[in-house]
Amino acid sequence: MIHDIDVSTVRTVEHDIESIFPERWSPRAMDGNALDRATLDRLFEAARWAPSAYNAQPWRFVYATNGSAPWSGFLDLLVEGNQSWCARAGALIMVFSHTVSEQNGKPLGTHVFDTGAAWQNLALQGVRMGLVVHGMAGFDWSRAGAVAKAPEHYAVQAMIAVGRPGALEDLSESQREREQPSPRKRVAEISFEGEFREA
Repeated sequence: MIHDIDVSTVRTVEHDIESIFPERWSPRAMDGNALDRATLDRLFEAARWAPSAYNAQPWRFVYATNGSAPWSGFLDLLVEGNQSWCARAGALIMVFSHTVSEQNGKPLGTHVFDTGAAWQNLALQGVRMGLVVHGMAGFDWSRAGAVAKAPEHYAVQAMIAVGRPGALEDLSESQREREQPSPRKRVAEISFEGEFREA
């Protein structure tokens, strides 16, 4: 358990599911030690088994480990609030999706959907490994592709901070207050029979 938080006391499921789903949350406190390639490869191995339309596998991950040559460029992409705690991440990962089919060059309508499935696999694998895995939208989307030297037809979708759990005391006061699992909407608010309904 990260930070000795028993997630079952914070999150209540409505229906019988595997425990890994409510156990996954997005902490921020990490210990600042770079992750080794073997650890990262286990995360990417989980990601590669995600489903995708036509088995296109459009996801790509570009990463920098803490203290490596590309690290400062990755960290600089983040908004100030994220930089403060991501400086202690073991690795920063940019997530890209291939927007066109490799077979015929036509637009790949499900590239974002499929890449989201790969991210979920990575996140759940991280939970099982006892890692902090935190996806983010707070970064400079306009510069991410250039920093990662992404080819044409690849779109950035997110950044991920990953590392081994660290001390709560290393976070700012406002970050410490948010360092707990968040609730979820009820099943009835997200699923509808026959037609869409607004809450």
